[in-house]
Amino acid sequence: MHFDDGQVPEEYTRYIGRKIAVILAGVAVLLGLLVVSVSLGSMSIPLLDVVRTLAGRSVSERLDIIILNIRLPQALTAAAAGAGLAVSGAVMQSVLRNPLGSPFTLGLSHAAAFGAALAVMILGAGTMTSSNVGAVHISSPYTTTGIAFFFCLVNAGVIIAVSRLRRSTAEVMVLTGVALGALFTAGTMFLQYFADDMQLAAMVFWTFGDTARASWSELGAIAVLTLMLSLFFQHNSWNYNAIDAGDETARGLGVRVDRVRLLGMLATSLLTAVIVAFLGIIGFVGLVCPHMVRRVIGGDMRFLIPASLVTGAVLLLASDTAARLLLAPHVFPVSVLTAFLGAPVFVALIVRGGRR
Repeated sequence: MHFDDGQVPEEYTRYIGRKIAVILAGVAVLLGLLVVSVSLGSMSIPLLDVVRTLAGRSVSERLDIIILNIRLPQALTAAAAGAGLAVSGAVMQSVLRNPLGSPFTLGLSHAAAFGAALAVMILGAGTMTSSNVGAVHISSPYTTTGIAFFFCLVNAGVIIAVSRLRRSTAEVMVLTGVALGALFTAGTMFLQYFADDMQLAAMVFWTFGDTARASWSELGAIAVLTLMLSLFFQHNSWNYNAIDAGDETARGLGVRVDRVRLLGMLATSLLTAVIVAFLGIIGFVGLVCPHMVRRVIGGDMRFLIPASLVTGAVLLLASDTAARLLLAPHVFPVSVLTAFLGAPVFVALIVRGGRR
């Protein structure tokens, strides 16, 4: 086939431009949804008042408290957590070459939950301040996150070991993750059985993944870590693309596959541990978002990573807003809604994989 001079670069430029346009459109949707999310709740606030308050032009002291101290931290935390879970799922699916990989399906969320529950019971790291769903206070966040991260590493190490077996398939790794998730869930139930009333209340209410409990401090920790690790993932996007082509092909291109895979799982484990330690278990965001993005812009990790970040932020922010309105003025945990939305998608992916 003959190409005129400059034809291929021009087509490639348009090809790249379409992907960038999709990502920028997602950012615009996210910003608009953020304003809408802050305005909605048990008391609706006009969008113009929200914009004025966010711009530093105070409307009233009461609205300032509602917007800046309650709704804005919750909305931003939902966006940051959704972005972190989605990019973790995208990287896991790449380094393990497993389309069903995510922090939830591979058991990392349950491992982190067990570690956090252990910190709550043994070290007294969590307390109840009232009977509300979002009233769990983590008094030792770094200790809780560290223990959650440790058990995430145990989970990830087992999955990496299984993935290196010769006859290991995507289904085997998912089943391993399900088994580990069941094991850590059983461990959490074991701790709950021996916990006193306050410890049990803290662990049970904390397990409901919810962003309503987030304050500016939790938001800062999640957002900073998500940004730093996303830059790390983006820096390694070429390596992930090479691994997607196969381990032998990647090694032929000079990629240190084992090292890239190990660092990728360590980074996603840390990010999952921090999100779960602060917000509880929020499932299926890391599984669904990368697949949604691949259908639109393809599997090139250079664009899949930022697009997954934006899509995860939009999905969890929209789910959190819907959950807030569902039983208003009562707080409905967003994890329940994401499970209802994500479970059918998970089954569809398994069925489609089986037909292939």
